[in-house]
Amino acid sequence: MPTRRSKLFKEQIVIKLLIAKPAGDFQIEMEFSDSSTALFDGKSYLATRQGPLLDGLRDAAYFNRFFIDAGALCWPNGLELSAARLHSLAKALA
Repeated sequence: MPTRRSKLFKEQIVIKLLIAKPAGDFQIEMEFSDSSTALFDGKSYLATRQGPLLDGLRDAAYFNRFFIDAGALCWPNGLELSAARLHSLAKALA
């Protein structure tokens, strides 16, 4: 009989970002470990947020320097967006 603890571990699904490609005009096409795909709109994200880590991303060349580290979307300045956060922010692709 499963214990409460084993049930909790089985219900937790960790989604990771697997692929990220520039899609032009501050957009990133993404594929996640749950096989879903989505489009992250950096312009919309940056329009509603302020902060020193976001300032560099307002330059298109710097924005496109993103990379994936441990399943998260990252930039050289240390900014990191988790796959779970991206999943909730991004628009699903057909």
